[in-house]
Amino acid sequence: MNVFGVDIGGSGIKGAPVDLERGDLAAERHKVLTPQPSTPDAVADGVAEVVAHFGWTGPVGITFPGVVTGGITRTAANVDKGWVDKDAARFLGDRLGGLPVTVLNDADAAGVAEMTFGAGRDRKGTVVLLTFGTGIGSAVFIDGRLVPNTELGHLELKGYDAEKRASSKAKEDEDLSWAHWARRVEKYLAHVEMLFSPELFVIGGGVSRKADKFLPLIEGVRAEIVTAELQNNAGIVGAAMAAAGR
Repeated sequence: MNVFGVDIGGSGIKGAPVDLERGDLAAERHKVLTPQPSTPDAVADGVAEVVAHFGWTGPVGITFPGVVTGGITRTAANVDKGWVDKDAARFLGDRLGGLPVTVLNDADAAGVAEMTFGAGRDRKGTVVLLTFGTGIGSAVFIDGRLVPNTELGHLELKGYDAEKRASSKAKEDEDLSWAHWARRVEKYLAHVEMLFSPELFVIGGGVSRKADKFLPLIEGVRAEIVTAELQNNAGIVGAAMAAAGR
């Protein structure tokens, strides 16, 4: 069974049909740049372009980088503030010509995909997935059950939102070496560990493709740390799962 998933990020909007039996993309994903400013109208145009690229006419799951409750986007840390309290599910569904649309938090989507098909499969206890990108997204699971909309990227670290210091965007903006950035990530993980005592951290987002450059440098964390098996496709897979009611 194939269902379409779209992942809205701070820098890109990507999507593809997903084979929900395999938990993998059924076709090569299509990506467009997130418009700046990332207003609802502009982002909706990008989503429509991605969906139209495949001629898709069925249900669509869409992730959003912020808190989402009942299809309404409640926060917008890394996109235009016009998204705050927007009925995104209805708005995006209308923009897609009335297709059934499900909207959920991007890290929650990635986490559900990883817990079902990837690095968190069959893991009990507390598992924390963190996506490092424009910001830091989080998904917390207790014995496989999601605690939605945790937004741990906004924990305070050194007087700042953690994502302002430890996201992959912060690494790029400040031109940090892998070693310097790894120290920041280690401090952030240690802080999250203090609060939640997870058995496992799953590291996702685009930077997970280069995990060998920074994960071996992280030593001051007791929990097991692994990379997301679905890497940067996890959000697309999780979005499709949500659209299928899984």
